[in-house]
Order: sequence, then C-alpha cells, then structure tokens
Amino acid sequence: MKIFVIYAILSSCSVLGFTFATIGQGRVVCSERSKLHMGLLDMLGLGQKNYGDACVMGEESIMSPKSHGTSETPVQESLRWKSDRKVADKICNFNRHYAEHAGYWTSTEFLKDSKEEYDQNGEIKFYDSNTGKILFVAPKGRSYDDFIKESKSHGWPSFRDSEVVWDDVRCLPNGEAISVAGTHLGHNLPDAIGNRYCINLVSVAGSPNEE
Repeated sequence: MKIFVIYAILSSCSVLGFTFATIGQGRVVCSERSKLHMGLLDMLGLGQKNYGDACVMGEESIMSPKSHGTSETPVQESLRWKSDRKVADKICNFNRHYAEHAGYWTSTEFLKDSKEEYDQNGEIKFYDSNTGKILFVAPKGRSYDDFIKESKSHGWPSFRDSEVVWDDVRCLPNGEAISVAGTHLGHNLPDAIGNRYCINLVSVAGSPNEE
C-alpha cells in the first residue's frame, strides 16, 4: 500500500492536488496542497533526498532574495513561442509554489516552432527566460514525438537527466528545479523510468545571450 501511495504521488505532475489561481493575466497553478504531499514524502523519508548521481543538487541559498525577486534581472522583453511575459516574470522571479496551467505550453507557438527547430537541427534548445543561458536540450535518447507525447501526458515540458544542461541547472532537496541564477523552473517528479523534470515553458523561453 505504501509503495502504491508513493508511486501515485510521484507519477504525474498533476497528482499533487493542484488548485487554480491567477497571476497577472495568466491562469496558473497553485500548489499549496502540494505542501501536504511533500510533508507525507518527508514522513516516508523521501521528501528530502538526493536524486542520483546524474542530478546535480543545489543549496537553498541560490533562491535567496536579489534585486528582482530571486533573480538579478527580470525576464527578457521578448520571449520565444509568444510566451506570456507577465506570467513568466511572476513564475520565474517571485514564486516558489506556482506554475503555468497544465497544457499552457501547447497553446503557444511551441509545437510548430519546436518541430521546425528539431527538423533543422535534430534538437531543441531551451534558454533561461532571465539570463538567456542554455538550460535544456531535447530530445536526447528518444524521438521528438516521444518527447512531446510524454510532455503532453504530464501537462508540462518534461525532461530527463541527459537533457539537462547541468552547468546552469540545480535541483533542491525538495525537488524544486532552479537555475543557478535563481530562476524557478519547475519540479523534479521522478517516475518508474527515473528523474523527470516538469518545467514551465515560460521559464525556459529565453533567447540565447551566450552558448
């Protein structure tokens, strides 16, 4: 029974009892109830953990207050895929417990533009919406269709360990995925395959400042 409960909590981005709230003009997900689930994970000895050698852990101090929330700068003026800048700035810089609503990423131009990028380059690059530093490159070890299928099934772009650029990404012990610059990205919610990073598209919709 315990194993089933653990699997049910971790198997999907949407099982955490999300309720909806509003940030700016965008609909976002409030994960206040997820705190209860994190407490259950802590009781089971799974809330604060290391996610394996492939996952680079970070310190809470990375998310300390800075000149613009948890970051030094606001999100870029023009985000890729026509992502909502106002929602992006709230989620990236003034938030630890909210997300764009499930499926938001499919309402942008991501599916069209990402397929074109993949067909041209064999991969899609995702950049920090604040700094423009590269954070994820996907798909790796799977097809474009597999990447999109998994992301659709969970509601958010979902990355695996090999698709994370660990130079600028960290995972906190509670599963929060962040950039080293203090951008809130999403959460690591492992499944039977391994680590799965469910990431807000608005957090990785930047344009590159440097490779």
